[in-house]
Amino acid sequence: MYKKLTITSLLGFLAIILGAFGSHALKNKLSIEAINSFNTAVQYQMYHTVVLLFVNTYEGFTKNQKNRISLFFFLGIFLFSGSIYVIHLTDITAKSIWFLTPLGGVSFVVGWFLMMLIFLKKLRESKS
Repeated sequence: MYKKLTITSLLGFLAIILGAFGSHALKNKLSIEAINSFNTAVQYQMYHTVVLLFVNTYEGFTKNQKNRISLFFFLGIFLFSGSIYVIHLTDITAKSIWFLTPLGGVSFVVGWFLMMLIFLKKLRESKS
């Protein structure tokens, strides 16, 4: 649990740093469209960091459920947000890693779907 919470805290820390960096250091270096893309990556990273805090402290999930949901959200942050950071902060073009961003989006969707299924199961169990 503490390993995932440590990684989650690092992701939150990095989201704040990258958000500030994007707002100040990149303001005059990137187009408005690129800044918006970068900010989307930061926002999705922070949203999922907050959800990871919930997932890994919620006592209603088993260890296995926490691990599976966390894996998909960690992958989503790495692939979705990470690919956008790489595109805007390096010489690597979107054409060369275009497939990573949607894979990250799919990872987010799978994580949310798993969480929904777990809660639906708990709902059914509570009614019986």
